[in-house]
Amino acid sequence: MAVKPSLRELYIDELKDLYNAETQLVKALPKMAKASSGDQLRQAFEEHLRQTSEQVSRLEQIFHDFGEKPTGKKCLGMDGLVKAGAEVMRQDYEDSLMDAAIIGAAQRVEHYEIAGYGTAKAFAQLLGEEEHVSLLEQTLNEEKEADQKLNQLAEDINSRAQQEGLRASAEEHGRARSRRAA
Repeated sequence: MAVKPSLRELYIDELKDLYNAETQLVKALPKMAKASSGDQLRQAFEEHLRQTSEQVSRLEQIFHDFGEKPTGKKCLGMDGLVKAGAEVMRQDYEDSLMDAAIIGAAQRVEHYEIAGYGTAKAFAQLLGEEEHVSLLEQTLNEEKEADQKLNQLAEDINSRAQQEGLRASAEEHGRARSRRAA
């Protein structure tokens, strides 16, 4: 009869998932920054890349405390989100529309991370791992702040994307009317 996993093993599994997710994100964030047309959005991604590197270090510290290696699990959720973000960046969108699309992809990532870190923090609390709780809470707060920053940027960027779309639509309508009149 197989031994059933414990909460500690589930916690370590969740941490491995988060570790792989963060390492995937370290590779994806520079691409998102490069695809951004606006300086503020690019800077937000660059800042989050710096934070993500620190978050990886925090996870490594937790693994060190457990005497575990932070490898061995691929985060399929982040893999899908990164692939979806890459697909967005392959689209032929105008600048503000591309930025709006990238923000949407980035917020999906943030929400995934918020859920994962919330779960890991709850497990750490139940296991009495107070130092881990503190480290995970710090990262959870950073993820929430990143999501809020993206929300703030989206307000302006989405509005610009809409205005650009309305202008393009009006120009196309004018060209079509000119062709019909000719």
